[in-house]
Amino acid sequence: MATRVSSSTYYQGSDGPVGLEFDLAREFADYLGVNLVMYAPENFTDVISDVTSEKAHMAAAGLSITGPREALLKFGPSYMETTPQLVYRYGQGRPKSLDDIKPNELTIVASSSHEEQLRSLKLHHPELEWQTVSETDSEELIYRVHKGDLKYTVADSTDVLLNRYFYPNIRPAFDLKAPEPIAWAFRRDEDDTLLNASFDFFAGYTADESLADLKERHFGHTNRFDFVGSRLFLRHTNSRLPRYQEDFETAAETYGVPWQLLASIGYQESHWNAKAVSPTGVRGIMMLTQGTARQMGVSNRTDPTQSIMGGARYFNRVKSKIPERIGEPDRTWLALAAYNVGFGHLEDARILTEMHNKDPDRWIDVREYLPLLSQKKWYSQLRRGYARGWEPVLYVDNIRSYYETLLWQTSSRNYGAQEAEKPDETEEDADEDEREESSDTVDT
Repeated sequence: MATRVSSSTYYQGSDGPVGLEFDLAREFADYLGVNLVMYAPENFTDVISDVTSEKAHMAAAGLSITGPREALLKFGPSYMETTPQLVYRYGQGRPKSLDDIKPNELTIVASSSHEEQLRSLKLHHPELEWQTVSETDSEELIYRVHKGDLKYTVADSTDVLLNRYFYPNIRPAFDLKAPEPIAWAFRRDEDDTLLNASFDFFAGYTADESLADLKERHFGHTNRFDFVGSRLFLRHTNSRLPRYQEDFETAAETYGVPWQLLASIGYQESHWNAKAVSPTGVRGIMMLTQGTARQMGVSNRTDPTQSIMGGARYFNRVKSKIPERIGEPDRTWLALAAYNVGFGHLEDARILTEMHNKDPDRWIDVREYLPLLSQKKWYSQLRRGYARGWEPVLYVDNIRSYYETLLWQTSSRNYGAQEAEKPDETEEDADEDEREESSDTVDT
């Protein structure tokens, strides 16, 4: 399979290939009973040419179905949609329409579907001009807009949605057209065996909700976006995380949990502030209570090494209570919710989920019913009673956002990861960071 490197399709993470397209491709290969060889050509234009020249059997690259592409390829069933959007940098003025774009201000990927769309739109906007680049892709252009090196670009909404966490300065100005279907592409020849197999595969994969689970895994954390919070997180990955990363890595190796996940929990708890204290008395990077610290063998909660090891040990203990039949990543998300609200309340939420004829083993379903724990109509029927059930939902969403960002930043190939970790920082930012770390209390 030919693909393209992006956070929404495929990239090499710290533990191997990741991405929606990779996960789908792996499932398809298992369905066929064959080995998967997935690769990303040097240029985006080669994704299609590799299929037409028979170098690749097919393309799984987040390709939208367009008229010109259908003349070259056959497409399988659509498994999601995306919308082409004009992207600009926050603070530089939002263009209201294509008529606001001056010559040489818009840069796009050559031979992309976006170029096809602009050619069509030029019929109604004759003054519209753009420049193309071939040895790059959409995410690099998004990054260059974020840094201010480019004025505008065009990107798919799926890429914009994910990349705003890595590059919080980017904004979609407006949609260029209605949503477009995305599908796998196959050779246009007489043998449709592989094409037909893809239809059969997706029919079953959609029917048992596996596709919905996969989308939730990759995009579920994007439901909430906090511009200020995202910028602060990126600044803290530069100013604070390096002090504690070795401790997170050691704890990860000890307890078999990705260090990026442990670091994300620590950030949600304390913003990586070893001196943090909440109004309820929990303290340290992992914000442990006195009782939990005692159980985990932590004698000094403000000692970062002890706190991180204790938090990792406690998370592992909570996760061990989640039924082993539940697969990943649902098991991790449910464990995070239990880490926040308590295992008993999570079990109540799973009972509520089952009462509503949903699956208590799927985070996407349990997430929907956790907030009901704050409503008397429901908590009065449950063993553990009232809980602020919306809090674990926000807790897990936030950690997933941090986790995805850290995974992307520590992947083997991303655009300007170090620069992304260092958003424009003023002296006022640095002073604020120092004030926050020296404060006696924090909200959690």
